[in-house]
Amino acid sequence: MLMLALISGASVSAEVSETWNPDNGDGTYTNPIIHADYSDPDVIAVGDDFYMTASSFQCIPGLPILHSRDLVNWEIVNYALDRLVPEDFYSKPRHGKGVWAPSMRYHDGEYYIYWGDPDFGIFMVRTTDPCGRWSDPILVREGKGMIDPSPLWDDDGKAYLVNGWAGSRAGFNSVLTVWEMTSDGKSLMGAPVIVFDGNDGVNHTVEGPKFYKRDGYYYIMCPAGGVVDGWQLALRSRSPYGPYESKIVMSTGDSGINGPHQGGWVETAYGENWFINFQDKGLYGRVLHLNPVKWVDGWPVMGKDGEPVRRHVKPVVRGECMMVNPAESDSFDSRHLGRQWEWHANYSPEYGMTTDLGFMRIYGYRRPAEEINFWTVPNLLLQKFPAAAFTATAKVTVSAKAEGNMSGVIVMGHDYARFGVVKTDGDDFELQLITCGDAEQGGEENVQNIVNLKPTRIYAAGLHPNYELNIWLRIKVAEGGGCTFYYSLDGIRFHHAGGRFQARQGKWIGAKVGMFSVTPDGTDRGWIDIDEFKMTK
Repeated sequence: MLMLALISGASVSAEVSETWNPDNGDGTYTNPIIHADYSDPDVIAVGDDFYMTASSFQCIPGLPILHSRDLVNWEIVNYALDRLVPEDFYSKPRHGKGVWAPSMRYHDGEYYIYWGDPDFGIFMVRTTDPCGRWSDPILVREGKGMIDPSPLWDDDGKAYLVNGWAGSRAGFNSVLTVWEMTSDGKSLMGAPVIVFDGNDGVNHTVEGPKFYKRDGYYYIMCPAGGVVDGWQLALRSRSPYGPYESKIVMSTGDSGINGPHQGGWVETAYGENWFINFQDKGLYGRVLHLNPVKWVDGWPVMGKDGEPVRRHVKPVVRGECMMVNPAESDSFDSRHLGRQWEWHANYSPEYGMTTDLGFMRIYGYRRPAEEINFWTVPNLLLQKFPAAAFTATAKVTVSAKAEGNMSGVIVMGHDYARFGVVKTDGDDFELQLITCGDAEQGGEENVQNIVNLKPTRIYAAGLHPNYELNIWLRIKVAEGGGCTFYYSLDGIRFHHAGGRFQARQGKWIGAKVGMFSVTPDGTDRGWIDIDEFKMTK
């Protein structure tokens, strides 16, 4: 008989985040387990391994795949989606569209992810290796307004899918429906059947259903009441089509943790039950919490007596687990882009490319004159805010050939601030802090000139000389999202650039931080070479 060392004690330290680490090192953890915007998470257990995905909306690569051995320490190991379809539609930023509320399942030796695109229908990808290549997207059902799908393969060989509906497309919401699905998971059969109606004066905005079967009961776990102040429901029936009983299984109560919202239930190989859900934290997006689950009289009671936990004993695991967190800092020493980075639209090589030379290059996006702000700029290389407070420092070389070429760092959301250097009409650069409010509504940019800077070198490059500047750009984000900006010409002495910017979330996503390069349309393109992007407290 194989004897397992089942422990929930201290982890072995490795690649720990400098900004946020939930593992207390004493056999306990503190929520959030990930203080970053992994909206609408779903999680599965396969043996001793846990895999998780989350909404990625219009960002590419999409459908992040995270892996853990203890449900507390997570790392990004892959993405399931290289490009959004239809490709032409997503060749430009489509804020708030794309991948909504995916569901991840393991069935008959394959991993599946289903998601709803509210404008095009329900899609699916699959693979035999979650860290390898995933299939191209399969359109399971075409249509508008179908969101938050979750599949269930039953014991008798039949398959089903539950989904929610987006009022912005379908004209109604707060309704959950169940379809029969082909056993291969590639298409839906017949018509949907309403199994729960949240238009009851109580459970408004019911959405994000996850489908399970346990001890002969069909369960749909779903949130209601909205992302900020809502609660978790469990629905239970002896038939996939209902009728379903409902019960609130987790709510804020006295915890001080607002609106425990949608997520996934998982049972470990050692008989423990857990639920990963998100908490809406405004500008930070939807951060992830891990809550224990106890089954009482056939109902899942989540957290501590139905309220979210702040600190708790870690899950029982096999052996010791390394401390590890989603990637943040990047030295760009690989030809493969770090997994923390995403573009704001389907990737094109003209946005930029990796090298084997120790840097990442982003080429200047040629901005049409009618684009008054950055809401439609596709080549923003961004990552999620990793903590409540942090400092991001970029060591870069900016190259410019034409007046108006500008490159630097950016905090992106509905409001944004970009901090970088622009080529002037002479031989110099001007360091600028440019802010914009209500970008989606056409807000105009406000420009603050900081300092005039001489190029590090000028050299011949084709018809026009190239002006190059080595500079360090720093953003300090305080708790609450207040941002201040600094620069250095030697990486040692940093100068405050003046001004303060309040970060704000984007459309269905938290604020992001990263790099940009733009140039006026019709001029020679400049670029920025990023040598290092360092995240610290």
